Amino acid sequence: MNVTEKLNLWLSRATDDPDLIPDLNSIVGDENEIYERFYRELEFGTAGLRGVIGAGDNRMNIYTVRKATQGLATYLNAKYSSSHVVICFDSRIKSDLFAKEAARVLAGNGVHVYLFSELNPVPVLSFAVRELGCQAGIMVTASHNPAKYNGYKCYGAEGFQMTDEDANAVTECIRSVDMFDGVRLADYDTALGEGKITLVGNDLVEKYLDRVAEQQVNPGICAKGGLKVIYTPLNGAGNKPVRAILSRIGLSQVAVVPEQELPDGNFPTAPYPNPEIRQAFACALEMAKTEKPDLLLATDPDCDRVGIAVRQDDDYVLLTGNETGCLLLDYILSCRRANGTLPEAPVVVKTIVTSDLATRIAEKYGCEMREVLTGFKYIGEQIGELEAAGHPERYQLGFEESYGYLAGTHARDKDAVVASMLICEMAAYYANRGRSLLDVLAALAKEHGVYTHKLVNVQFEGAQGMIAMDQLMTDLRANAPTEIAGLKVLGVADYLLSERRTKDGVQPILLPKSNVLSYELENHAGLIVRPSGTEPKIKGYVTATGATPEQAAEVAAKLQAATEALLSGK
Repeated sequence: MNVTEKLNLWLSRATDDPDLIPDLNSIVGDENEIYERFYRELEFGTAGLRGVIGAGDNRMNIYTVRKATQGLATYLNAKYSSSHVVICFDSRIKSDLFAKEAARVLAGNGVHVYLFSELNPVPVLSFAVRELGCQAGIMVTASHNPAKYNGYKCYGAEGFQMTDEDANAVTECIRSVDMFDGVRLADYDTALGEGKITLVGNDLVEKYLDRVAEQQVNPGICAKGGLKVIYTPLNGAGNKPVRAILSRIGLSQVAVVPEQELPDGNFPTAPYPNPEIRQAFACALEMAKTEKPDLLLATDPDCDRVGIAVRQDDDYVLLTGNETGCLLLDYILSCRRANGTLPEAPVVVKTIVTSDLATRIAEKYGCEMREVLTGFKYIGEQIGELEAAGHPERYQLGFEESYGYLAGTHARDKDAVVASMLICEMAAYYANRGRSLLDVLAALAKEHGVYTHKLVNVQFEGAQGMIAMDQLMTDLRANAPTEIAGLKVLGVADYLLSERRTKDGVQPILLPKSNVLSYELENHAGLIVRPSGTEPKIKGYVTATGATPEQAAEVAAKLQAATEALLSGK
């Protein structure tokens, strides 16, 4: 079936959502747009579904959600004699509708559904999977993407996003489903009345918050007062739980950005609701001119990532994910050692693209550092292994440079609620000792060396973009650079081939295969390249070191420019 035939099929069948037929009529005659909508089906990968909201096979809509959920139901029914799935959603456009449609499909296939009655964060969903004894979980979100996107993350029984093996099995089931005629749907009200769908209320969220509160390192420190915070949930799911946990720990001076307080999937004041970028803090920074807080705190729409800005004189400095993660790591390990609560053989987990400064900090406290591939599910797997071995207390912190952190074993995905709590506690702790987070960061650099990191993103939009992105990775494998920004390449690690090549030979990489290339450079510098798992772009992670911040920044700037040229095919 060609794209025009697919368009006509949708025009005749896509009537269950009144927004879809007008959307389809608007593209009639536009060959490029028709091709973009129908040249492929929205792919279900290890990150689930993610795409632009709209009509078509390659868009997020009730039909693509139904088809994916039918495949998941088929997979679960083949694997288990009976199964339960919990569904959660954030503030994005149609998130509540997509959650409800997924619930209808599961109920229609004999799978019992727990459906949250209101929006909640990713970590609450992760917690709920195991708390409710579910075999899977669904989170309807597109994380920090612009408003035109939505998505559908799928979790396994362990509480982290599905592994490659399970995701591939679900994908095979999805491929056999006819989008319009192959989905079994229950009537929502009937399923609810018959107990096939159970609504989840606030009691479970309170249990989750109880577990989060257990992760305090210095209970009572925030109640001493003094710390002023401005918080923005960026119109997302963090508003209630983050404010609740900050209140629990005694933090009384918390002002919330009014324009970004309530759920709004249009994100009118933050078109790109990503706490990694300064623009997302624009409203908080304006508010700070009169409030004069010590700390700005922002969580993304599904509240699994958190970014901060720290006061410096009359301005605010945004910290990177690496910087915040290393601060948290040093705070947790140093205080627990001082308090006598650091267990034997403590473990920290970070992704391969996260700062090696974390490794230096872990070494100082005799802490084992485990490195995993990008994707928080790999950190979740490590927690599961420690728990299975009977030593969950060994786990201290897991984090990734992209602003995701998890302390505690209550969840298996990044958790901006527990991270927000610990960041505020950490800031209060140091403030009581006359130090800012910037002071502590400078001390870490002096002790362990200066590490500067840059992230390069090169976009590859549309069908041709995906082809170009694949070709670029193929070319880099076939023609590895011998130098980057004047720094010699000392070794190349290819995670797809599971091998690391240096002048001394080839060593195996004992991690799952992944489309990642890593270049070890002179002077402890480096570059890691990988396609994004959720967006049409290639990412380049630059590491530079130096005797001073200025030296490291100079090297990082040169590497950043060289990486942009390399990934743009220049």
